[in-house]
Amino acid sequence: MNYVPPQSGSATAPLPFDNSYTRLPANFYARVEPTSVAEPWLIKLNRPLAEELGLDIAALERDGAAIFSGNTVPAGAEPLAMAYAGHQFGTFVPQLGDGRAILLGEVVDRNGKRRDIQLKGAGQTPYSRRGDGRAALGPVLREYIVSEAMHALGVPTTRALAATVTGQPVYREQILPGAVFTRVASSHIRVGTFQFFAARGDMDSVKTLADYVIDRHYPELKADENPYLGLLKAVAERQAALIARWLHIGFIHGVMNTDNMTISGETIDFGPCAFMDAYDPKKVFSSIDQFGRYAYANQPAIGQWNLARLAETLVTLFDPTADVAVNLANDALGEYGTIFQNHWLDGMRRKIGLSTAEDGDLELVQGLLALMHKGGADFTLAFRALASSAENAGGDVEFAKLFQEPEALSPWLEDWRRRLEREARQPAERAAAMRAVNPAFIPRNHRVEQAIEAAIENADFSLFEALLDVTSRPYEDQPGHAAYAAPPQPGEEVLQTFCGT
Repeated sequence: MNYVPPQSGSATAPLPFDNSYTRLPANFYARVEPTSVAEPWLIKLNRPLAEELGLDIAALERDGAAIFSGNTVPAGAEPLAMAYAGHQFGTFVPQLGDGRAILLGEVVDRNGKRRDIQLKGAGQTPYSRRGDGRAALGPVLREYIVSEAMHALGVPTTRALAATVTGQPVYREQILPGAVFTRVASSHIRVGTFQFFAARGDMDSVKTLADYVIDRHYPELKADENPYLGLLKAVAERQAALIARWLHIGFIHGVMNTDNMTISGETIDFGPCAFMDAYDPKKVFSSIDQFGRYAYANQPAIGQWNLARLAETLVTLFDPTADVAVNLANDALGEYGTIFQNHWLDGMRRKIGLSTAEDGDLELVQGLLALMHKGGADFTLAFRALASSAENAGGDVEFAKLFQEPEALSPWLEDWRRRLEREARQPAERAAAMRAVNPAFIPRNHRVEQAIEAAIENADFSLFEALLDVTSRPYEDQPGHAAYAAPPQPGEEVLQTFCGT
């Protein structure tokens, strides 16, 4: 455990803020102070990330409980809640905004990249919509674990800087310990941020926001003949690549509303998210997704749907002639499917050991996925085991054990090996390349739940720490932690996950 007791007195300036969002017009946000809590304790400080951000580690170790709980606003911070709207499960809500999140400010990290630092669960804001503005400990630990695991897996994502317990309860279906999560992001601008202004007919603000996003995230577009159309295409490219990466690791976001889709292309808001155990393209975990809108295989299409909502907000900036502008938007959106398919298939080729592209590769990949679905194979373990088969035909035994009908694999394995023979790589090199893209360890849902339960019931954070450690090296064989690679035993399987609000 990494408890740091609360300290009295004022914090120094451990975060070198350089805030730009506050220089936007006042209708972009509401200035708000975090609400103090009773007795904050720092559960975890992500020291490597803090160092990357150029923060004062010693000051954070001394004053982190006060800063990351919201009890002390450090020098240079300009706390605010961002305004945004969003389509939630297809229904438009014209005003959402940060209801339990407060942006402390921005820092420029050691690589020259601007990053937001935000407190989640730091109290009510003008956008709280009758909510208490607080977070329970469970969702805070879930977001910390999963966001850091996603980073280790190589997926663009928001990051976890700290987790702090507040020393006071929150009231949901039951009374739970309160906590605050400190999130780091390239920015917290969402599709829903554009929708907020477009829904009000405030196209001046849409243009101001688009200019800000281009300056911050896509400065290369400033030289484009049509930078706003370029912005839509650039966001589409990043989202296509991101969602393809989700599918490569069996990740299900769970709530792909337009207010949960970043303009920067980072994964954000790990509420009812989960990783598949047995492969099922229709898999849904979220308790609020009753009709499977955001099921595993639906995520690419939802990405395009969300991009269409972004295009609607920007379309008047594409061309002064409405028909021309709409055609430009539709052409850009039409390219998304091909871009996504290329990202997805390239990644799937690497997962099955291919380094070149041939006609028929798509069918080969789809054939394996069909066998995995029919045979109830674990998504993560099957691809990891396939690397052993690529190295030595004797590895087929372990691979086949993951399927309910192993004899059905023979035709596919024969086709796969014929395809591998047309490539130059040696078996050991190929297997190493496969293990570099097929993780051995993911934050298994049952392991996440076990860590949360131990923390809530017994104030025991040892399982949380252990899971963080294992998932920080997902592509390494870790013989001492083999149990963390195993799927859930009967009775351990997580069937539903829940939103953190």
